[in-house]
Amino acid sequence: MELTIVDMKVLVLCALAAATAAWPNLDVQNDAARGASTAQMQHDINYLLFKVYEVLRDGNLKRLGETFNPEADTSRYTDGGAAVHKLMTELRDHRLLKQKHWFSLFNTRQREEALMLYDVLENSKDWKTFISNAAYFRNHMNEGEFVYALYAAVTHSPLTKHVVLPPLYEVTPHLFTNSEVIQQAYHAKMTQTPGKFRSHFTGSKKNPEQRVAYFGEDIGLNTHHVTWHLEFPFWWNDANEGHHLNRKGENFFWVHHQLTVRFDAERLSNYLDPVDELHWEETIKEGFAPHTTYKYGGEFPSRPDNIHFEDVDGVARIRDLVILETRIRDAIAHGYVTAKDGSTIDINNSHGIDVLGDVIESSTYSPNIEYYGSLHNTAHIVLGRQGDPHGKYDLPPGVLEHFETATRDPAFFRLHKYMDNIFREHKDRLTPYTKEELEFSGVKIDNVVIDGTLETYFEDFEYSLLNAVDDTVEIDDVEITTLVSRLNHKDFSYKIDVVNNNDREMLATVRIFALPHRDNNGIVYPFNEGRWRAIELDRFWKKLRPGVTHIVRKSTESAVTVPDVPSFHTLIQKADAALSSGSQLDLHEYESALGLPNRFLLPKGNSEGLEFDLVVVVTDGSADAAVDNLHRISKFIHYGYHGVYPDNRPHGYPMDRRVDDERIFNDLPNFKKIIVKIFNCE
Repeated sequence: MELTIVDMKVLVLCALAAATAAWPNLDVQNDAARGASTAQMQHDINYLLFKVYEVLRDGNLKRLGETFNPEADTSRYTDGGAAVHKLMTELRDHRLLKQKHWFSLFNTRQREEALMLYDVLENSKDWKTFISNAAYFRNHMNEGEFVYALYAAVTHSPLTKHVVLPPLYEVTPHLFTNSEVIQQAYHAKMTQTPGKFRSHFTGSKKNPEQRVAYFGEDIGLNTHHVTWHLEFPFWWNDANEGHHLNRKGENFFWVHHQLTVRFDAERLSNYLDPVDELHWEETIKEGFAPHTTYKYGGEFPSRPDNIHFEDVDGVARIRDLVILETRIRDAIAHGYVTAKDGSTIDINNSHGIDVLGDVIESSTYSPNIEYYGSLHNTAHIVLGRQGDPHGKYDLPPGVLEHFETATRDPAFFRLHKYMDNIFREHKDRLTPYTKEELEFSGVKIDNVVIDGTLETYFEDFEYSLLNAVDDTVEIDDVEITTLVSRLNHKDFSYKIDVVNNNDREMLATVRIFALPHRDNNGIVYPFNEGRWRAIELDRFWKKLRPGVTHIVRKSTESAVTVPDVPSFHTLIQKADAALSSGSQLDLHEYESALGLPNRFLLPKGNSEGLEFDLVVVVTDGSADAAVDNLHRISKFIHYGYHGVYPDNRPHGYPMDRRVDDERIFNDLPNFKKIIVKIFNCE
């Protein structure tokens, strides 16, 4: 571990003293000190989430939680205290979910309660108000609701733009760790014996899906999935939040499309057929045993093999989902969506995917939720409840009812293949791009090569289970961790030679994709099929001087991936060290956890070398760019930044539309395709 338990306890004691002395004199009118130093804010968030089911361990936060009156000074809220009055009324009337109970965002009432707290935090004018409310409601609200509200608030509050949220798999380990390992962690704590335990993926070798469990059960992938849904929540309301999330529906399509095609690439790497889409009227062939337990509330339900969909009491009937699907497919066939007021919204254009994404999810952006319903969210609940659809056994929600756990179940990918095919139905109705729309006048790709070997391997990753076990201040902590195997790849670079025959400097967008070359039967994919299965590897902007530009782009620079968030221990150590020394805390490279884990850039491949078509397309950056100076931006902006999407082109451009004649692409000077192989020798 990067920080021992003994070291951590010393740091905690030092921090308690330092925090009380160092708390700044807050002034609402002073923008420069709107809350506190970044180190102070990071410290406070760390300790609010540390052992979230137990008492606060930070002296200052503990005092605030016990003495703060949220309604005492409503001038410290941007809404005049409306949100805090609403939440306090619910609290006083004992209508809030009790503590030490499971929480699911898909439960309407529980989500409403979590968002009440989110509203209080978002309307806090300064850090003292924000953190005081957080400390107070940590003591009075359900822990799951509190964690969600705090993560959402830190994600979206302007006060916390430099705060790094601790990895969820260390804050709520039960959602990421098999129950057998959690039991071992409890034994280690009870016997005061440090332990390092090996986590295994669910299932056995008798289950073919076990071959790709490393993908769906990867804690980094789970974190990516939940982080995206925190950044682009379906409950987002522009009127309340103050700004619009640009192209949120299209982002919903693209992030799940990429998860689906990447999952198929992993299946191809392991000699499995592509995942089949879900059909409401057919059998769910693959069961799933999560081997995971709620912290409080029992085990995650299992689903046996070969069951038929049943109506879920109080949620939806299967025929209702079929009706919603039919209405959406009718809209695609007609080329327009009917809005709530009866007007029509044309979707036969590049913006249509955004409207359709809002409809299918459904988010609050849906133009007619009463008619088109909420296909995605409802389907997650229905599929998750098939182990106990009528509540006969009073089981808690299934893994598909949590963004943290959903991808563990292979049925998640069947569900999203089903929705992905609906999206494709829309995309395939659009007119294919013409040669004139695709070419970049005067610009040619001269050569593309890979520097290095495209080779993947498995490595052990260790994370803390300290927050998994019950605790008391009277009993010392012992170091408890788990080791899990995860996919990684060797570093490599793209070397791209681009010729600019224009007499002036040109801004270019460089787009890099990997398309599977053959299907599982060894048959070469036609270009139109391969392009829909394209994995986006990178997208960046580059200035091209007249003549030849030699571009070297490292895999570590990919615009679609992010590094691992530092461990809880490391964040505590860095924040407390900065507080003690009065130095600046710089964690800027971890501020966004929105992308895929950088080690997941490549699919696994196999020992023979799995063939992919590496496609590089250079397009007109001046026409593409939605914001200025994209070639200088180093932040993660793949899905947009502060609600602004950077690219005027659709996600997946120029291969997002059907290709009737691949010669159009092959004849483009700004298009280059080479065959590469991805090896895995383990």
